[in-house]
Amino acid sequence: MASATRTYGQMCPVARSLDVLGERWTLLIVRELLLGPKRFKDLLAELPAMGTNRLSDRLKSLEADGVIAKMTLPPPGEARVYVLTDLGEQLRAPVVCLAQWGAGLPLDERLDPSTARGVLLALVRCATAPPELLRGVRETYDFMVGTERFHIIVDHDRAIPRSGPSPVSADVTIECDIQTLLMLDAGALTPAGARCERNARIDGRAAAIRRAFAIMRRRT
Repeated sequence: MASATRTYGQMCPVARSLDVLGERWTLLIVRELLLGPKRFKDLLAELPAMGTNRLSDRLKSLEADGVIAKMTLPPPGEARVYVLTDLGEQLRAPVVCLAQWGAGLPLDERLDPSTARGVLLALVRCATAPPELLRGVRETYDFMVGTERFHIIVDHDRAIPRSGPSPVSADVTIECDIQTLLMLDAGALTPAGARCERNARIDGRAAAIRRAFAIMRRRT
């Protein structure tokens, strides 16, 4: 439960949610864990401005509130990682809604363009993909966007993005830069055009490629 020193003390569910999630950086930790299990150093690498002490404090608080848990990965990794609990996984839809709302805000000169990440785009696009696009599909798409690696697993009528390379042989592999991915997302570029104009590498069956980019496409 939220400690008495950081509670609004109100019965309102919004206030109770903010007791758990309202501190700075907390939702960004949740955002990272929506993309799969993470070690402490993985979280720190994506959120370096937090610092180790603040990250440690936030993780302890989220664990105490039942939003995250610690676990050990099976061999050969056997690393200690943080994962979302079932309660934490329920935050996927609210986080995606916040991302969609934030996408409509005007850009600020204080924003660092180098922080743009393809996997965060995938987090929103996968959650908002049309159900008919996913129905009955079992595929994996592997992305190398600049130096960033992530993959999307489509199964049980859901598309789930995950950090890192695909653990299985992917049905589609995509290598491009972040600007090319953004152009594909906006519909300003086709996969064929990306190959020719942007030197992107896209491999896989034609139907699977079409599906991958239909998932990774902006919806108005």
